[in-house]
Amino acid sequence: MQKSGRLELTWVGKYDNLSVEPRILLEDKEKSYGDPSSENMLIHGDNLIALQALQQDFSGVIKCIYIDPPYNTGSAFEYYDDNLEHSIWLSLMKQRLILLRELLSEEGTIWIQIDDEEQAYLKVLCDEIFGRGNFVNMISVNMKNIAGASGGGEDKRLKKNCEYILIYAKNYSLLPLFNGPYVYTEMSELIQQYLDEGKSWKYTSVLTNPGEKEYIGSTVDGAGDEIKIFRRVGVETMSINQVAKRDGLSTKEAYKKYGINVFRTTNAQTSIRTRIIEYRKENNIHDQYLSIEYTPKTGKNKGKVYEQFYKDDGCNLFVWLRDTSEIIDGELYKKDLQGTYWDMNAWMKNLTKEGSVEFGNGKKPEQLIRQIFEMTTAPGDWVLDSFLGSGTTAAVASKMGRNWIGIELGEHAYSHCKVRLDRIVKGEDSGGITKAVDWQGGGGYHFYELAPSLLVKNKNDKLPVYQINSEYTFEMLCEAICKIEGFRYKPQDVFHGHSSEKRFIHITNGFINAEYIKSLSARLEEGQSLLVYGTKIQSDMILTDNIDVKKIPKDLLDKCDFNSEVR
Repeated sequence: MQKSGRLELTWVGKYDNLSVEPRILLEDKEKSYGDPSSENMLIHGDNLIALQALQQDFSGVIKCIYIDPPYNTGSAFEYYDDNLEHSIWLSLMKQRLILLRELLSEEGTIWIQIDDEEQAYLKVLCDEIFGRGNFVNMISVNMKNIAGASGGGEDKRLKKNCEYILIYAKNYSLLPLFNGPYVYTEMSELIQQYLDEGKSWKYTSVLTNPGEKEYIGSTVDGAGDEIKIFRRVGVETMSINQVAKRDGLSTKEAYKKYGINVFRTTNAQTSIRTRIIEYRKENNIHDQYLSIEYTPKTGKNKGKVYEQFYKDDGCNLFVWLRDTSEIIDGELYKKDLQGTYWDMNAWMKNLTKEGSVEFGNGKKPEQLIRQIFEMTTAPGDWVLDSFLGSGTTAAVASKMGRNWIGIELGEHAYSHCKVRLDRIVKGEDSGGITKAVDWQGGGGYHFYELAPSLLVKNKNDKLPVYQINSEYTFEMLCEAICKIEGFRYKPQDVFHGHSSEKRFIHITNGFINAEYIKSLSARLEEGQSLLVYGTKIQSDMILTDNIDVKKIPKDLLDKCDFNSEVR
């Protein structure tokens, strides 16, 4: 066993690294769906091989990776081998994490969800692969309410209701600030909590009539940009209790109906409020209500024209409940910035309905993935999930306008992922985060299968030898060799690909002799070089320094493990 001289995990088989064949991807156009210009990829096949296949085109590209690998709990897990011997599980994860790290952009992060069976070991393994200095956080996620009967009987161990998400950066020094993560609490529950704890709940006013808007002048913000100021005439406000009584509603119903216009006032010291106060004094303005329009430079309203209300000479600012709340499945939730404890219990209640697919204990709520993507990505960024499961990550990415790659081994790549994603494209998925992000349908994806191994053993011979897989066309052969040798497959003239502007590759199934090489050399310009692959080669050729000739399959065998079993 190798020794590195640093703190690390060791296990049987750790250093038995498999040289994985970088297979080509074959699009199944009958299964691809939606807009053909979409770049999204749904890949069916072993994720270790698929991740290797993606290295050439996506190394350093992926902004956020979320994976939910098998927890190795020994519990019933319908779609994965979730009862692996410990050392096998660690090897499985090590091989895949190394490849995932290479795919991350320099500003990217990886989020790995796990339970306490392997969490500690995974943390040390990730420290080794990503670097301990690139550890960001470990989030505890409440996934289950264990109160009452659901808690089960007495046991030597406490009942599990939390899982964990390990977050690592590709390069912590380049990691941008996260967009704020939020915790969601159903509004009526939150108000009752405040009352029970003797706290003051301040969001009790409703703007029932915003009044008429009359422009009276302007000032500027710190950057010198205009702040338009308006007089508001005929403004009317009522308490939430008054509105509820007037409309014959419960308080909960009133908040749901009028939540968009519920507010509290504050005298918080902000640069914008200070400028409005100064403007009132300088212009001797004493209107009870003013409003302004300006374009914030930061925050969630950055770059948008935003309206604020002020009351009285003290310019008490209207703080809207809508800015800190969200309607989810018809219910009003208060959202607040949170830290490393995320409560997903509210979204677990309707989890079985999300995506219209059943997935036992393996499905994660769309809101969880949405929260991660909101923190770490922007529309158009690439995200990846190599344990796609029921398709949640791809579903959320589609609805949020992210480019995505999803990899799934099992048959549910067809029965779950494809079915779910097709419904999203058609705009038929009304669950999950659909309403919250106003998803209307559209987009699409390309469906890929992994090509079989390029070389297979000829079992008819007494001493098995490798030969080209009969399932490969000549074009597939060329693409596969390009990928294995690190060339980008791009047929042009006599060349099948290039690794740089001066290095090319040519592949043939014909006989390679001196005349053949001479004809290829004539196509090269000064300073260019060529790698030639063929099945039949003249043995006594004299080659120039810029020409290399290799034989299929002999010179491919040391490149990777062909036709091997991969876990």
